[in-house]
Amino acid sequence: MMFVAAECTPTSFKDFTLIMPAISVGNVGQLAVDLIVSTLNMCRVGYIHTDCLIPMAGNNPYATFAENANDLSTNAEVYSSPELRLAVLQIRTPVVQTKSKKFCKLMVSWIKASGFSRTVVLSSSHAYQRDDQQLLGTPLRYLQTPSMQKVTGDRLKEMEWKEMETVSTFPGVTDSEQRLYIPGGGATKGLFTDSCAEDIPLVVVLIFCSEGDNIPDAFTLLNHLNTWLHLVDAPAQTQPKWRIPASWRLLFGSGIPPALF
Repeated sequence: MMFVAAECTPTSFKDFTLIMPAISVGNVGQLAVDLIVSTLNMCRVGYIHTDCLIPMAGNNPYATFAENANDLSTNAEVYSSPELRLAVLQIRTPVVQTKSKKFCKLMVSWIKASGFSRTVVLSSSHAYQRDDQQLLGTPLRYLQTPSMQKVTGDRLKEMEWKEMETVSTFPGVTDSEQRLYIPGGGATKGLFTDSCAEDIPLVVVLIFCSEGDNIPDAFTLLNHLNTWLHLVDAPAQTQPKWRIPASWRLLFGSGIPPALF
């Protein structure tokens, strides 16, 4: 895996915050990242070249006028906002099934080499596979690595964020052995455990959801994240205004051709 910088782009991400999606149920993380890039009008600074992701090329998903609509976009692109010290990685295709472990290791080594001060992984998990303790209250959860805990302290707990529960390894038999279980979360668990091992400050923010129209889940996840990172300022008691990108017009296909009738 390698980061390929765009021309005339400063590529240092030292002390930047990185936000990236996990390819998970309902693509909620990717939708939320779309909203961040579009709203903050972030500039594309390069792309990730790797054989761990299914190849893809397409038009510019964040086109704002005709001239930039035909810009080529690929399966993993990096956007930046130097004044906010923020970088965003958008991943648009699934991880090749046999290369999930390799992808996590490569991602974590890039994060480490780039010198990000913290990384946020936006993810989701199957709502129907929650255990009893996860059915109550908010569908939002977080996980943080020990080195992130050193940076944030109890900040997230004080904000009344709910930590992802561990579940019984052998339900109905014994509760003595617990494990982290994120069904439908794709590479989320791998990224988290590898980041723990490599001493990387990383937070996972996820939502329990089902496949379908997951735009409302993306807004819920992003509004939740915004209470901590303040990406967009909003008056008290109101939701921030996120700009929907042009590409969302085709989210559910391009409509039914009138010629059918």
